[in-house]
Amino acid sequence: MRQVAVIGMGSFGAAVAMTLTNQGVEVLAIDLDVEKIEDIKDSVAVAVALDATDEKALRSIGIEQVDEAIVCIGENLEANLLTTTLLKKMGIKKIYGRSVNPLQEEILKALEITKIINVEKEMGENIGKGLVSPNIQVCMKLASGHTMAEIKVPGELCGKVLKDLNIRKRYNVNIVAIKKQIPAIGENGQRIFKEIINDLPRAEDVLAETDYLIVVGKEESINSLAKYK
Repeated sequence: MRQVAVIGMGSFGAAVAMTLTNQGVEVLAIDLDVEKIEDIKDSVAVAVALDATDEKALRSIGIEQVDEAIVCIGENLEANLLTTTLLKKMGIKKIYGRSVNPLQEEILKALEITKIINVEKEMGENIGKGLVSPNIQVCMKLASGHTMAEIKVPGELCGKVLKDLNIRKRYNVNIVAIKKQIPAIGENGQRIFKEIINDLPRAEDVLAETDYLIVVGKEESINSLAKYK
């Protein structure tokens, strides 16, 4: 099983840890604050209260055995950078670091970690894109230069069959999955919707009003599709 250390259990780090756990990842959650560890311990595989800037403490829990590490420490620049440096020193191949200001980002670049996560910048970009194209819910840049986005099915496409739309030919965009809301009955008998992902869309699939398309392509092509007329 894939093992990931998530260091820093603020709101961002805790969300990352629980999301990874829900995806079947074995998460080692670390924070200096005992109360934060108490809050997260039942939601992850292992939760440990320790000082992540202490190399001896990190080695005592065998952190060098994890496949990846995500440093989610936010405002404490010194702790963030020292922790990242120690992880590099211990030979962890994949390290993701959170940056909250330009200086921190530049230093993390110099450390040559796997990826720098600029939460505020990415949130700002997504909010801005959402205001311009309300149908686009999530947008993420890929290493290839392309973009992956989640688009609410435009009203004009509802009830239509994929093969009749020629999305790839018309927009140069690939549909990689369709997210559907399926009506269901909850534990208390109330009507709810369950979310399922169809990651093998067929040409015969019919698009519903509540569907979302997960697509890959150039950003301008995705914007055009989101504004489909």
